[in-house]
Amino acid sequence: MATLAISETLKDELLRFLKKNRKADLVTTYLYFLEKKFNLKPVLFVRDKMIYQSQEELIKSLEQQGKLWRETEIKIQYGQQSVNELTKKIYICPFTGKVFGDNTHPNPQDAIYDWVAKCPENKERVGGLKAKRFFVSEDPDVIKNYIVKRKDPITKIVYSSAVTGKLFNSREAVINDFIHNQLKQIPLEEVPSQNRFQIEEHFMSFIQTQLEESKIASFVEALSQFEEFTSYMEQWLEEDRDEGDDEQ
Repeated sequence: MATLAISETLKDELLRFLKKNRKADLVTTYLYFLEKKFNLKPVLFVRDKMIYQSQEELIKSLEQQGKLWRETEIKIQYGQQSVNELTKKIYICPFTGKVFGDNTHPNPQDAIYDWVAKCPENKERVGGLKAKRFFVSEDPDVIKNYIVKRKDPITKIVYSSAVTGKLFNSREAVINDFIHNQLKQIPLEEVPSQNRFQIEEHFMSFIQTQLEESKIASFVEALSQFEEFTSYMEQWLEEDRDEGDDEQ
């Protein structure tokens, strides 16, 4: 059996965990140890109901697949738009750059629907009717573009979220919105026992490998070198005995 080393820092982390969670069983404690040892930060991707090993791994995977953000061209119309410094959300016509703000129009979503339905520049058709396609953004940096008066209409490259469809001024803003609204941190000790969500394939393989009986036994042997864990180990041993009695 390979010797497992537990550093002083990890030992202190484990003791704090066990003092705070006095009823934690062996496997739960071992999973907490793995989380700290490998610096794991599991996250739940809420929309896909999938748990990943880390936020960074998920974002990298989505970017490689083109499933996080896309470059989008918007038109910014000549003159003052129906937007001001208090506007928080805008609806944009992709064909002309006409925009309606949430605080400058009584019903901006209905207004943009009516606009694109009648827009002469809208050549897109769905079932013979003009497509009612438009952009939505809550990004302050995108909104600022429509407050400034311009001599000529211009086009600008922004970024749309592949998850929500909202527009942002930069890729970083898309990613920040994704992190804050689509991800939820979840402790490693809660991952294997939950049954509401799927676990990403490579992360699942890692967990299964680490939960091999020999590795847990090695963890127990390493803990036995410290007197501070004696009472907890006796508790785990008693729990094993009780479970064995229940099975008989």
